[in-house]
Amino acid sequence: MRKTSLLKTLSLLALFPLWGEAAGKCETLVATGNPQSAPYLWRDPQSPKHLIGANADLLMLIGEQLGLKVEMLYMGDGKQALAEVHSGRVDLLAGATLDVERLESMDYVHPAFFTLSTQVWVGKDQGFPYVGWEDLRERKGGVMQGARLAPQFVAFARDNLVLEKETARLQAFQKLLLGRTDYLLHERHTGLALAETQGMLSSLEILEPPVSSEGLYLALSHNSACNDPWLRGQLAKKMTELSASGVPESLLQRNLERWKTQQAESADIPSQEQE
Repeated sequence: MRKTSLLKTLSLLALFPLWGEAAGKCETLVATGNPQSAPYLWRDPQSPKHLIGANADLLMLIGEQLGLKVEMLYMGDGKQALAEVHSGRVDLLAGATLDVERLESMDYVHPAFFTLSTQVWVGKDQGFPYVGWEDLRERKGGVMQGARLAPQFVAFARDNLVLEKETARLQAFQKLLLGRTDYLLHERHTGLALAETQGMLSSLEILEPPVSSEGLYLALSHNSACNDPWLRGQLAKKMTELSASGVPESLLQRNLERWKTQQAESADIPSQEQE
């Protein structure tokens, strides 16, 4: 009888390290993302080494609920940010679309927290009948370099559309308004953020439906010391709960207003204060 009790006690003691490990081994989660994607992410004017935006707010909220400190750092442009996550120098990419090649170096946290909708933008009263991809044939369009587009649309566009790759968002919209392109393919919310702050929105229209819709995910580096089953499970659990309650969408709208306010304030700063 005593032998049985002793074995039970030893078995329970052996489980304690496992329970501690299940609580996670990461106290600080370092994240980054594309800094040119307001209202999702952009550099903090008050602290340029950090990123702010809807993605950052959502991750900070999850970190708070899990008892994790989250550092949302600026690591360069989108490509540089991705490289830092691939290497494991940064733990997490706060905003990744599904990509087969990236699955070799990152674990995606489901569900997606936003849907990126690439829309057909046209000048006001310059629209054309549009119900789908076929209606873009024989028209001159523009598309942002590095745009996140579904593979099916990329294949269709390659074989059927005339698209100029644009590297500067503001210039791309200006070309559209000048009639140098018939339409511009651009993500909905980042386009709205730019158009509103530049006073262009009343001169533009968005045609429906989107040409492409891609989910936006958190993605943990395979090389991150923080990447363990407990953290992956907790991130997925919290993301499911918050998405069901509409938190991501409210954060997106709040950050759209935040971006607009910051742009208006920076435009009001006298030139001597910027020197």
